Amino acid sequence: MNVKDCMNRHVIAVAPDESVAVAARLMARHNVGALPVRDRDGVLCGIVTDRDMVLRCMALNRPAETTSVSRVMTNRVAAVPPDASLSHAAMCMAREQVRRLPVVEGRRLVGMVSLGDLSHRDDYAMEAAEALSEITANVKSL
Repeated sequence: MNVKDCMNRHVIAVAPDESVAVAARLMARHNVGALPVRDRDGVLCGIVTDRDMVLRCMALNRPAETTSVSRVMTNRVAAVPPDASLSHAAMCMAREQVRRLPVVEGRRLVGMVSLGDLSHRDDYAMEAAEALSEITANVKSL
């Protein structure tokens, strides 16, 4: 099975010139912790997470209404093509220690795939569990 068989094609994304405040409202409205950042042509530019916003905007007392997403986003983004196997996507998530991956055709964003998407597939639940285990391996218990 390939990524295209379980990815979410209806991706909420933000433009790099949008404000952090707009991105935060989108995250709240859609109950997500990360948004892919794409330009007007649909090319993936980066990803912005709630953590990026806190560490690179709020913690530095930058105003969210006037700080652009491009100033706080993560530029280096792991991504997979739609024809990649689900096993490959799980390995990529584990290696990069992320729970979601943008899906790109060429450089254009065409979807998102998450550990949750993988875990709903019985034949890939083990890969999803292993990826989550590797992602959380560095988390220290309180």
